[in-house]
Amino acid sequence: MNAYCPYCNSHQKHRLKAASKGRPRTLAAGNRAHERSLKGHGSKRAGEKTVRKQGKRQKIVMTCQNCKKKQERVINGRTTKKIEFQA
Repeated sequence: MNAYCPYCNSHQKHRLKAASKGRPRTLAAGNRAHERSLKGHGSKRAGEKTVRKQGKRQKIVMTCQNCKKKQERVINGRTTKKIEFQA
């Protein structure tokens, strides 16, 4: 894909890859809080509204073939479809 590279300050050819989550840190504050909330008898209140799931953000990682630097780009916000790359 031909895209702007802020490091080269010009348009360059980029190699595309779908962004993926890294391995979660077990000692991160949010993870520990979540584990605490799962302990015990649970604290669900009756009549609580269910939350409607949002679509995931479709991110791609673009690697400049000139300087080998990487940028991320979000493709059309939140969506439920998969991204396909044409070769």
